[in-house]
Amino acid sequence: MGQLSLMGYSEVVGHSPMPLAATCLKPELEKPPSDFPARLATYPQLRFMGSKYRLLPWLHEILDQVEFDTALDAFTGSGSVAYLLKAMGKEVTANDFLNFASVLSTALVENPGETLRPQDLDCLLAKPAKSERFIEETFCNIFFTPEDLRFLDEIWANLRKLRQPLRRAIALAALIRSCVKRQPRGVFTVAGDPERYKDGRRDLRLSLREHFVEQVEVFNRSAFDNGRDNRSLRGDVFAVDPAGFDLVYLDPPYVPRADDNCYMKRYHFLEGLSCYWRGVTMLEETKVKKIKKPYTPFSYRRDSLRAFDQLFAHFQKSILALSYSSNGYPDLDVLVQLMRRYKTSVTVFEKEHRYHFGTHSAVNRSKVTEYLILGV
Repeated sequence: MGQLSLMGYSEVVGHSPMPLAATCLKPELEKPPSDFPARLATYPQLRFMGSKYRLLPWLHEILDQVEFDTALDAFTGSGSVAYLLKAMGKEVTANDFLNFASVLSTALVENPGETLRPQDLDCLLAKPAKSERFIEETFCNIFFTPEDLRFLDEIWANLRKLRQPLRRAIALAALIRSCVKRQPRGVFTVAGDPERYKDGRRDLRLSLREHFVEQVEVFNRSAFDNGRDNRSLRGDVFAVDPAGFDLVYLDPPYVPRADDNCYMKRYHFLEGLSCYWRGVTMLEETKVKKIKKPYTPFSYRRDSLRAFDQLFAHFQKSILALSYSSNGYPDLDVLVQLMRRYKTSVTVFEKEHRYHFGTHSAVNRSKVTEYLILGV
């Protein structure tokens, strides 16, 4: 398994001084250090709550000093950390229990450089002979314009003809990002036509069709081959075979001090879109047609301690790298003690961070301390 080299780093627990490396990085990605992988410039950023995108330079500086070759991103979400690990030349497995996250990691991580060809795009944009009207009828006057909704139904009819799995993933990923950009706040909790917003944003002026054409090019540019056999999985984290990973990166849902951190609540439309609402339970009585939330023990105070303990035990043969935030439950000290049951050395790196989205958006909650808890 991988080894750890952390010369000049001190162990930190609770509110002790942070390691030197954690103080020398700016929070923005625009000015990363010179050794930061240039490939990250092509990552298609998504406005997902809790995204680690802006923290990638900091995470890279720490992880770059850890000796490992194979890695698992066990809760991949938008895939930014898995994409970083791939850009670092590691053999990466990305896992998430949400289908739309798995689609993104298939396009960004598993994909060894496949792109959506011009003829594929032409076929996807062509008027199908026949298409369902499920999206147009279900989400009328909830999200997007009638033309946008009709486009989604029609492109899904054409997607079914696209048999190559990686190209299909690129198309779906482009569709997902198009919907995020077209939606005023990037979330799907409030009904409303995006055209009612008159703030001049280009993203709100473009139709979903126009967005999709642009996003196909974005995801085509993001595709690259790092010479490794990378994988994208969809499933429960405890169902992942723990063997063969030098390092396991963990960024699970957690119980926040206020509000909630439910991806399904905010991104249910993306989850449904990724599978055309097949195999999911729609909550018909809800105004925005939510999808039934799948259970995860990490989101409940009564279950989270046991879940973290099981998580560390499950991957105890690997180096553990846990991302966590000061506004979460359980407390940092508790997590450190839990990890010490399975690791002889636990080091905590911390960095002040400001979130601009989701559960951290209120001014009095926007500043948090981000932790990377490293167990060897």
